[in-house]
Amino acid sequence: MNKWFKSGSPWIWLSAGGVSLSLISVLGLLYLIASNGLSYFWPSTLYQFDMVNQKGENVTVIGEIYDRVTVPAEQLAHLDMDFKGEDSVERLLIKTGNRELVPLDFRWIMVPEIVKTTTPKDLVVIERRTNGNFYGFIESLYLDGKEVSHERMDEMLDRVTELQGQMEELQKVDIGAINYQIERLRLKERKYRLKDELTAEREQAIAQELKTLQQDYIVLEQKLMAMRDQVSRDHMNVRAMDGQVVKIGFEKILKIQTNNQFGFFEKLGTFFVQIANFIIDDPREANTEGGVFPAIFGTVLMVLLMTVIVSPLGVVAAIYLHEYAGKNAFTKLLRIAVINLAGVPSIVYGVFGLGFFVYMVGGSIDQLFYPETLPAPTFGTPGVMWSAITLAILTLPVVIVSTEEGLARIPSAMRHGSLALGATKAETLWRIILPIASPAIMTGIILAIARAAGEVAPLMLVGVVKMAPNLPLDGNFPFLHLDRKFMHLGFHIYDVGFQSPNVEAARPLVYATALLLVTIIVALNMTAVSIRNRLREKYRMLEH
Repeated sequence: MNKWFKSGSPWIWLSAGGVSLSLISVLGLLYLIASNGLSYFWPSTLYQFDMVNQKGENVTVIGEIYDRVTVPAEQLAHLDMDFKGEDSVERLLIKTGNRELVPLDFRWIMVPEIVKTTTPKDLVVIERRTNGNFYGFIESLYLDGKEVSHERMDEMLDRVTELQGQMEELQKVDIGAINYQIERLRLKERKYRLKDELTAEREQAIAQELKTLQQDYIVLEQKLMAMRDQVSRDHMNVRAMDGQVVKIGFEKILKIQTNNQFGFFEKLGTFFVQIANFIIDDPREANTEGGVFPAIFGTVLMVLLMTVIVSPLGVVAAIYLHEYAGKNAFTKLLRIAVINLAGVPSIVYGVFGLGFFVYMVGGSIDQLFYPETLPAPTFGTPGVMWSAITLAILTLPVVIVSTEEGLARIPSAMRHGSLALGATKAETLWRIILPIASPAIMTGIILAIARAAGEVAPLMLVGVVKMAPNLPLDGNFPFLHLDRKFMHLGFHIYDVGFQSPNVEAARPLVYATALLLVTIIVALNMTAVSIRNRLREKYRMLEH
C-alpha cells in the first residue's frame, strides 16, 4: 500500500475522478437546460377537460398541460373533496390563455374533479401580438367584412402577415429615417444658435429641408393608415371554453395552430420553425413571448467590442511587465494591483463604470461635442460603449496574466539569439516573441470572452435595459450607435425569471434563453480556440 501511494497512482486516479465528476456535472447541467428549453418549442397537445367542481357545477377547461404535481391529501382537506381514500392527489397546471375572459393565464385543476378528457381535432391555439394565446373553436371567418369558408384561413393569415411586414418596414425604415433626420435638423439649428452662427440663409435652408421632410412624413403616414385600415377588415369569431363567442381581428394574430391534427413530422417542422422565430423575432408581452433577437445582437456586439478593447490593453500591459519593467517596488505594486483586480466583485466594476465612464467621461464629451442635445445626454448616459469598456477592465487581469505566462515560457536564448543577429528589441518582440506567445494570448482572450458574456450585474448599471426601442446598428449615419442602450441575454434571463408578471409562463422561456446564451458562449469560445490552434501550428517550427 505504501509503495502504491509513493508511485503517485492515487493522485492520478483522484485527478481522473475529479475531471470525470466535473464532466458529468457539466453534461448534466447542459441536459437539464436543453431538455427544459427545447420543450418550450414543441407543439403541445390541446386538451378539453369536462369537470364537476366543488359546488357541483359543470365546468369546461381548455388549454395545454404545463405541469403535474402530486399533493398529499391532508394539505387539501379544506377543499371538502372526496379523494376515495387516496393518500395523495394529482393536480394539473393548465395554460388557458384568453386574458380578456379570465384573470390569469394559468389555473390548477384537481384530477378527481375531471369527468372527461378529450383532444378535439378542431380545437385551435391562436398566438396573438398582444394578450397572449387564445384557445377555442373557430366559428366563422370574415374577409373584407364578408363571411368566407374556413379553407381560406391560411390565405387570410398570409395576407395579414405580408401587410404587417410592410407596415413594420414602413415604420422602422422609412418613417424612422425621416424622424431621425428631423431630429438632426433640430439639433443642428440649436447648435448654430448656441454658437451664435445661425444666419438667415442657414435658418431658411433648415426650414426648407424640414418642410420637405414633413411633407414626406405626411405621405408615408397616409400610406400607413391606409394599410392599417386594410388589415383591420378581416376578423374571426372564436368560441371559448365557457361558450362565449369572441371577435378577434386578424391584425392581432401571428399564427393559428391545430396542434391536435399534427402528425410527428408536422410537429417536428413546427418545432424548428418556432426555434427560428425565437431567434429572429423581437420580444413581446414584457419579454415573456416572442423572440430574443435584440438580446442576441446586443450580447454579441458587446462581447466583440469588449474583445477589441481588452486585447491590445492586456497584451501591452503584459509586455511592459515582463519585457521592460524592472524588478522594483513599483513593478511589484503593479502585479499586486492586477491580482487584486481579478478578485474585485463585478458589481463594483459596474459602479465604477457608472461614476467614471458614464457621468464623468460621458458628461465631459457631451459638454464638449454635443452641447445642443443638453440637458438630454448623448454619451453621458449608460450605453453599449460604456458596457464594453467596463467589461474590458473587468477581464483585463485575465488577459494580462495569461499573456505574461506565455511570455515567460519563451526561452531567453531565443531573445539573445535574435539580438545577436542584429535585430532590435522591438523587432525581436514583434517577429519572435509575440508570434510564439500568440496561443497564450488567445487563451486569455477566450477566458475573457467566457467571463464577459455571462456577466449581468455591472451591465445593469452601465447600459443594459429590459426593452431597447432600437438596435445599436441601423441605416442612419454613423450606422453603429455606441451611445445607445441594448438588450442582453443574461439580463433577459433575470428579467423573465424574476421580474415577469407571470412566472409560470416564463419558466420554460428562461431555460430556452439560457440554452441560447450557453450556445453563443460556446460558439465564441470555439472560434477563439480554432484561431489559437491555427496560430500554434503556424509558429510550432519557430518555437523549436
